[in-house]
Amino acid sequence: MKTVTIRLPESLVAEIEEESRGRRVSKSDVIRERLTSRARSSRSRRGPANSIADLVGCVQGLPVDLSERTKAYLKSTGYGRNRTR
Repeated sequence: MKTVTIRLPESLVAEIEEESRGRRVSKSDVIRERLTSRARSSRSRRGPANSIADLVGCVQGLPVDLSERTKAYLKSTGYGRNRTR
């Protein structure tokens, strides 16, 4: 196994040490388990769209072809034009 040195915030180190004492395992084991579970959970997600999946389709009154004609809709609203002061 390879050794890696990292710097952690004191609060996180205290949390890891507490968990280590409570479970009677080494701090390295706790850190390895946390990293492994984090890697597994990030691999199980299919992409950034999953983080907003519950929001898709929740806004009413938008055009059905908005994703295909974004520039045309933005231009029709005046988005991006310089405003007079």
